[in-house]
Amino acid sequence: MGHHHNREVTQENEKKTLWVIIFTVITMIAEIACGYITHSMALLADGYHMGTHALALGLTFLAYVLIRKFKDSPLFPNGTEKIGVLTAYTSSLFLGFTGIWILFEAVSRLIHPLQIEFNEAILVAVIGLTVNAACILIMNGSHKHADEEKEDYNFKAAYYHILADALTSILAIAALIIGKYFNIVYFDPIVGMFGGILIIKWAIGLIKHTVRILTDMK
Repeated sequence: MGHHHNREVTQENEKKTLWVIIFTVITMIAEIACGYITHSMALLADGYHMGTHALALGLTFLAYVLIRKFKDSPLFPNGTEKIGVLTAYTSSLFLGFTGIWILFEAVSRLIHPLQIEFNEAILVAVIGLTVNAACILIMNGSHKHADEEKEDYNFKAAYYHILADALTSILAIAALIIGKYFNIVYFDPIVGMFGGILIIKWAIGLIKHTVRILTDMK
């Protein structure tokens, strides 16, 4: 019964991941196209940033396809669950590198401040947050199970990517509004540093869980 339930949850998560990929790719294409048309570096940057999330989500979806394809294969006598865990581990590395990049970029901008186009940057952040909020509503809660060993870490890693992006959008909007109306330019990189550290913390936690399962660590 539990095994059947787990298969149903996996199939549901696969469908949800596909919908989130579609939302992400459409937003990515729209932002890049508008960025070229309007010569907006902020739109272009966020569009390409969306591309990295599409890649991570693509890995998640690929894992579900492989799990279905090889579920009864003699190549995997102990089952295919670790395919998803391996993908989650890989995705968590992407998440960690994203956090490190945000942290590095924030420190760089604190030392060498850049001129910010506040209205354009706020618009991009709001678009990103709207898309991420829709994706979070689609994905929310589906990775949770009573038994931790049955938790869908593959889906959880993808969820964390979207959550991390939503967090950076919220922090960016707050920092940009403060910067625009109170002329506190250094607040933006400080908030970015906080977001980067938090994302790295999420990534480390996910890496620890997935490594424990992959190595059969007690």
